[in-house]
Amino acid sequence: MDLAGSRTFVPLLAVSLLAGVGYALAGPFLSAFLIKDVAAGPVAVGAFLLAGSVAALVVGTVIGRLSDARAVRRGVIVWGAVAATAAYGLFAVTRDYWLLLVVSSTLVAVASSLVPQTFAYARQVVERSGSAKGPLVVSAVRMVFSVSWVVGPPVGAVLIDRGGFAGLFAVAAVLYLAAALVTVVLLPALGGASGPVAARDGSPRRVLVSAAVAFVLLQGADMVGFLVLPLYVTDVLHGTTSDAGLIMGLCAALEIPLMPAFGALALRVDHKVLVLAGGVVALLYYAALLLTTATWQVATAQVLHAIFISAVMGVGISYFQGLVPDRPGYATTMYTNTLTISAMVSGPLLGLAQAMGYRSAFAIAFVLTVLGLGVLLVTGRARRGAPDGSRPSAS
Repeated sequence: MDLAGSRTFVPLLAVSLLAGVGYALAGPFLSAFLIKDVAAGPVAVGAFLLAGSVAALVVGTVIGRLSDARAVRRGVIVWGAVAATAAYGLFAVTRDYWLLLVVSSTLVAVASSLVPQTFAYARQVVERSGSAKGPLVVSAVRMVFSVSWVVGPPVGAVLIDRGGFAGLFAVAAVLYLAAALVTVVLLPALGGASGPVAARDGSPRRVLVSAAVAFVLLQGADMVGFLVLPLYVTDVLHGTTSDAGLIMGLCAALEIPLMPAFGALALRVDHKVLVLAGGVVALLYYAALLLTTATWQVATAQVLHAIFISAVMGVGISYFQGLVPDRPGYATTMYTNTLTISAMVSGPLLGLAQAMGYRSAFAIAFVLTVLGLGVLLVTGRARRGAPDGSRPSAS
């Protein structure tokens, strides 16, 4: 049975959309909330974000391991959504910095497991159905998260204008509660536990760690470029804030058709090859931005950026799952952890770019991408085709 034709696929996409929009509403405005409503200073904001990232890293890894060892994956999704509901409900009503820090380091950290467990659930259902379309399904779920980022930030800005941060977080809490209810009512529990931690067929844990290092470099480069882009558009190219917003929205919109396209391509082409190709496109993107002199040129370059994201961040999930086929929760959590670490690394690099000039951020991103591609070249490959592991991986 193909997942796309089953009753599981639509509610799974609904859960992904509800959770994705919930985070896309609240996440981008967290720093502004801390500064404006909580009156936190720069050090306090930095400590808050760092503590939350570290907590999410630790808690997510533990939950990822437990979800593979026991038949609890649907339960993890439910409790992750419930934790997010409680967290953003508290964010809506309290302005005490220390209480918010505790909430961020506990409830929000538990909620961070929701996204990787959704991808792992999708992979596991595909395997149970006997379908060979795991990468396509994972890319479809990833596409939904791209849709969330097209919708979330603009709607979030409207909610803040009309109801303040309390209204913003209240809506986010309701969306996560809806995700929990959809999971309980419509997603079936998956029985059975996964296999040992070590991957099969020549893909030991060190290969997974090597892949994680490569993705930290690749995604760290993208994060630096993403963070500096609004400042580059407004301060260097003398565009408007609206120009920057439209450019970032354009990239997210372009990802929507590209994600499933790369998922379909991943059924026939080795995942590592696609990720490497995406990294090469990223080099072209950063080189183009180094040469831009007008906002329309930056907008045009978003085609390259969307291709990179679709290849590296879409197919990349299937690449990690293929390295550890018996541990989808562990593998997907390792992938999402690379995003968290990339965000932590990008902060100091953004400060360096600010000191050297915003255009230098794209040179930094170029160098990081070269390093990431170098590490990836010596890292093992994920399997293509059937997700049951019938095809051996190569190193």
